[in-house]
Amino acid sequence: MLDYDRYRENLVIEADKKDARILRVSLNNPEKLNANTNHMHWSLSRIWDDIDADDDVHLVVFSGVGDRAFSAGGDPQHMLEMADEYALWWKTVREAKRIIYNMLECDVPIIARLNGHAVGLGATLALASDIIIGVEDARFGDPHVHAGLVCGDGGALLWPQQIGYARAKELLFTGELLSMSEAAEIGLINYAVPREELDAKVDAIAHKIVNGASRAIRLTKNLMNVPLRQAAHATMDLGMANETLSTMAADHREAIASMLEKRKPVFDGQ
Repeated sequence: MLDYDRYRENLVIEADKKDARILRVSLNNPEKLNANTNHMHWSLSRIWDDIDADDDVHLVVFSGVGDRAFSAGGDPQHMLEMADEYALWWKTVREAKRIIYNMLECDVPIIARLNGHAVGLGATLALASDIIIGVEDARFGDPHVHAGLVCGDGGALLWPQQIGYARAKELLFTGELLSMSEAAEIGLINYAVPREELDAKVDAIAHKIVNGASRAIRLTKNLMNVPLRQAAHATMDLGMANETLSTMAADHREAIASMLEKRKPVFDGQ
């Protein structure tokens, strides 16, 4: 296995105890529901390239630490830092594009094990994976608009690919959160299962894949992701440009203030 030490500040990375061909990667910021941090974002923008080059890894199980959330997405305090510091936001823009490009270009199959809520960036990371299995009592959604932001870091790209444009527009315009069961019913994720059945379901699918013809499986993923990779390279620059414009808007500042003050935002369209 390659040396993944540089990623371990906000990621837990370990070989599966029963099958070393399976690499387990978990978001690690449980005090804040595995919300994004600077180092986590940087790590996610690079680790998939290393995994793709690791001949010992035949499959990734991608999850979160704890039992409350896969990832709650953005942390309000971190959002405020990015809104106030252009250099930090510019770094985030470059990393955001690289996360999507590298996940879609990584030929190793990725199972998203959603151990809890997957919101905002959390939903995007799940949708950039290959197979998505979540606990039925958790929530799934992308409420970027509730933060006065464009979902330019992958949501606007990936949601329509899963469920079509009409339904995706409704959910992304409203920022509505679905139960995992609802997400499975409309084909947004593969399975929603009781919490006590999550690991058994993930492990069953993982072992079917790792015991298959790994080269053929990797090349099949490579082929199937061609349209997604093309769409990503066609849209991510504009997506992040539009999200940048929204970070400069008064509505985004109001959204951050309302989250920190634990009140409803009052948007004026500015």
